[in-house]
Amino acid sequence: MDVKRQVDIIRVNPQDWPNGTPAAKADDPDLGHDLIPADRYFSTHFMALEWDRLWSKVWLLGGRADDLKEPGDYISTDIGRESVLIVRQPDGSLRAFPNVCLHRGNRLRPEGLGNTENFRCMYHHWTYGLDGAITRVPDLDSFPQGAPPAGRLPALPCGEWGGFVWFSLNPDVEPLADYLGMIPAHLDPYHFERMAWVRDVTIEWDCNWKTSVDAFHENYHVQGIHPQLQWYLDDVNVQIDCYDKHSRYLVPFATISPRVALPSTIPPAIDHMMRKAGMDPADYEGRVSDIRHDLQRFIRANAPAQGKDFSELNDDQLTDDYHYSIFPNVSMNIHAEDIMMFRQRPHPTDPNKMFYDLWMFELVPEGEDWPERVRHQHFKHGDKSIGQVLDQDAFNLPTVQKGMQSSAFKGLWLSRQELRIRHFHHVLEQFIYGAHGHQPGDL
Repeated sequence: MDVKRQVDIIRVNPQDWPNGTPAAKADDPDLGHDLIPADRYFSTHFMALEWDRLWSKVWLLGGRADDLKEPGDYISTDIGRESVLIVRQPDGSLRAFPNVCLHRGNRLRPEGLGNTENFRCMYHHWTYGLDGAITRVPDLDSFPQGAPPAGRLPALPCGEWGGFVWFSLNPDVEPLADYLGMIPAHLDPYHFERMAWVRDVTIEWDCNWKTSVDAFHENYHVQGIHPQLQWYLDDVNVQIDCYDKHSRYLVPFATISPRVALPSTIPPAIDHMMRKAGMDPADYEGRVSDIRHDLQRFIRANAPAQGKDFSELNDDQLTDDYHYSIFPNVSMNIHAEDIMMFRQRPHPTDPNKMFYDLWMFELVPEGEDWPERVRHQHFKHGDKSIGQVLDQDAFNLPTVQKGMQSSAFKGLWLSRQELRIRHFHHVLEQFIYGAHGHQPGDL
């Protein structure tokens, strides 16, 4: 079968949705076709450069805003060798500061969620207010040097967008809105704040964080390790858009890949998608190739009665996967009624390991009760299943990590279908090497 890449899959005129997600194809950047050096995936030197020039400079996803509803609610989140506390203040604002006691370096709270009136170190009972100010030092008169300078933990930048909270280790970081760039204009129409937690998992993976990022930046691997998805989505006619730091691809769902023969009956996955929308597959008399657009029309007509407001979304967003990446380490499979979000975090010391956060949210229809917040789970790869598709990705990544350390493998040999990977590394190189980017001899 002659499979050709097309980019004209968006049929909705963006001018018809002036307040919605822009759907137009962005111009592809000319980033060349050099190898992406393999060394940067396992080099401790490059890992150190990433810490000094990337992780400690950018905005990072900290958690979900609805975990910080009341004064004293806090999120303790780890990134590399650092841990950060993000705290809701009595006046409703947010504050963030390092999760460390200034006395002897003890962590004030373990990673996770909580509510408190103050942060008291369990070692010697030094106590900090919700704003990070030191409120008690037992036997302060025994310290001839007095309390630490400024009498408080250093403040870190923090902010909110899209129902999520963000922080930076860089006190001079640009405003969050500037860093996110086009992301709010693209994603605000989904109204993430209307979606509730349904899954919160951290899995320890035996690969570099970038190995994981790469895996979710392209659809080329569907025909390789996810063949079952070809009966549910079109992995060929995918629109790829690269912006300043961030990127996306738009994948048609409720349709069939041109890599396989068109079936005479409705595949089970599309059958499930129709039933979930309230459409009875047994009553459908059209062709399988027409289901996607007929399903879009059905959802558009019936959503208001189901308490679902999709008025800011275009028709393709009612079925398709709009996959966005927020540099450096957030990936989102976004649909009208749910989000599957990945946060890929580096290991503190080992470039061959990482932490993979899997967060899932589902739309709560108007008038329905907000569900109880799902509990967080943490385990190592292989201990539990995280679903067929993600298990397939997870199974493959450790062998990729090992293979990249072969003397025969010099770097990534990328196709046009993997443009987002090349763009990701282009942005990474700007942070690591400056405006001149990657040069021969650099990792």
